[in-house]
Amino acid sequence: MYRVIAVSNQKGGVGKTVSCVNLGIGLAQEGKKVLMIDADPQGSLTISLGYEEPDEMEYSLATLMMNIVNDEKLNIEKTILHHKEGVDLIPANIELSAIEVSLVNAMSRELILRSMVDRLREFYDYIIIDCMPSLGMMTINALACADSVLIPVQAAYLPVKGLQQLIKTIGRVKKQLNPKLKIEGILLTMVDNRTNLAGKIKLQSVDELLGVPEIAGTQEIEIGRIHAFPNHPFKVLDDEKMDTLVDSIRKNGILNPVNRKTGSERKL
Repeated sequence: MYRVIAVSNQKGGVGKTVSCVNLGIGLAQEGKKVLMIDADPQGSLTISLGYEEPDEMEYSLATLMMNIVNDEKLNIEKTILHHKEGVDLIPANIELSAIEVSLVNAMSRELILRSMVDRLREFYDYIIIDCMPSLGMMTINALACADSVLIPVQAAYLPVKGLQQLIKTIGRVKKQLNPKLKIEGILLTMVDNRTNLAGKIKLQSVDELLGVPEIAGTQEIEIGRIHAFPNHPFKVLDDEKMDTLVDSIRKNGILNPVNRKTGSERKL
């Protein structure tokens, strides 16, 4: 049974592309037919698979989407690249950045990518979409055609805090465009086991991580209910302690340690 998985997070640098590459090639090594779609104009997935100059490619995802918008024949055979690791790839390049502008007046603009993916489903076991780091029209298109969404997130406070808007967007897409959409899971990336922060986040369940139950639903989530862990370092315990800190900074400034090298051997 074929499945379409969107790998998405509006925050950049959390490991979306690396997760896509490893997931896709891992499935291919298990004997699955895998198509990977690069939906990021930076072409990170395309470059990661060894195609160093995606901007020089004649055919890309932007080409296929414009074919659909203009009701033209799709050049799918010329666009799909066959990789030596056993996966197929629809590449992306800078031309994709102009697609959102082109989609403004397009009919059913949120469903353009779904129209293309539906024609390819029968040929693959898995279709994996590497989304761009934003919640723009391309990401909406990816969520609208996916069966599930995998959310890579760095094991740190700010990346976890930023999940709120993504969860809201997934809920709206599920309600208005794609009722079958569900959250595949939250994939912790760049985990440094030496830090207490990573350890505490890693031990929590998805519900605890977000601070709310049933994250696949369409409920509104207050930002105050989302936390990395109960005693995160940015938590202000009370106003009095904050006032004390402000007064100290005004009086003494911010103290930074300085390492000084002395002696002929320049030792610290």
